[in-house]
Amino acid sequence: MLKPLYDWTMRLAEHPRALWVLAIISFVESSVFPIPPDVLMIPLILATPHRAWLIALVATVSSVLGGLLGYAIGAFAFEQIGQPILEALGKLDRIEEFNVKFNEAGFWAVLGAGITPFPYKVITIMSGWTGMPLATFIVTSIIARGLRFFIVATLLWKFGAPVRDFIERRLGLVFTAFFVLLIGGFLALRFF
Repeated sequence: MLKPLYDWTMRLAEHPRALWVLAIISFVESSVFPIPPDVLMIPLILATPHRAWLIALVATVSSVLGGLLGYAIGAFAFEQIGQPILEALGKLDRIEEFNVKFNEAGFWAVLGAGITPFPYKVITIMSGWTGMPLATFIVTSIIARGLRFFIVATLLWKFGAPVRDFIERRLGLVFTAFFVLLIGGFLALRFF
């Protein structure tokens, strides 16, 4: 069952419009979409390693632009859009406490969420809601998302063939590990 899905993803990664799909996923993931862009970015780089840095750049730029949408949601539509998103993630009851901690951490909160598997959309929305200076948000987002995507791209470019071979031989294990990490990230979010 996993092998056809993997093969489909690899074929999609070789499609001429795959970068556009990655850009869209990276954009919406930064404000509303629950699936990280790595789901497409990794197969894209494995399928076309010569484009690793272009792929990382597209993911970074799109993610930061999507982060600006998340910031705008927090700043201008928190009650209508931001609150329901945070409620779905189980964070609504801790907003005030988070607001105080977030304003103290500011730069580090955005940097940490931008690099780690922590849902970046929570930070983008909260940045707008708490009134973080827009320039700080943008610069930190560029650094964080750039680090995350370019490190992944560099590692896959350098070690791509063995990584691809490992994934293809142990697809079930890799798939399970990915979902454990994804679910773990959402569970960690509930306790943050």
